[in-house]
Amino acid sequence: MAQVLVLIVAAARNGTIGAGGTLPWHIPADLKRFKALTMGKPMVMGRKTFASLPGLLPGRRHIVLTRDPAWSAPGAEVAPDLAAALALAGDGEVMVIGGAEIFALALPHAARIELTEVHADIPGDTFLPPLGPGWRETARAEHAPEGDRPGFAFVTLEPAL
Repeated sequence: MAQVLVLIVAAARNGTIGAGGTLPWHIPADLKRFKALTMGKPMVMGRKTFASLPGLLPGRRHIVLTRDPAWSAPGAEVAPDLAAALALAGDGEVMVIGGAEIFALALPHAARIELTEVHADIPGDTFLPPLGPGWRETARAEHAPEGDRPGFAFVTLEPAL
């Protein structure tokens, strides 16, 4: 079985993916989808993304990219670069969960992007790198706004042929 690199990200209309080390919105359906897509799979992330998690997420491996050779955290596997992280992850689906710098590194190698489009312009300090024209939409599920939560869409992107 070959390795399949999948980027999973939620981004506001203006490209925001984070603010102050956290998600700048709370969309329960997005969190549920994230859990379903990542369960049982290795997750590759940067150190700041790992720090933003509420703790180790059960049922998933946490592979953390960091330039700091002294950094460690209980339950985390550490890699100095993307190639080392992917080697640790092994075959099958490998979920890249952020942040922006890690997405930029992984994008040229991705087989799929699972994107939650948040239909609002939301202030933030971390932004999704441009995906470029090499992607085509293969699935979309729209969700209407609820109360103070913006509308959103679950979108699957695959490389354009």
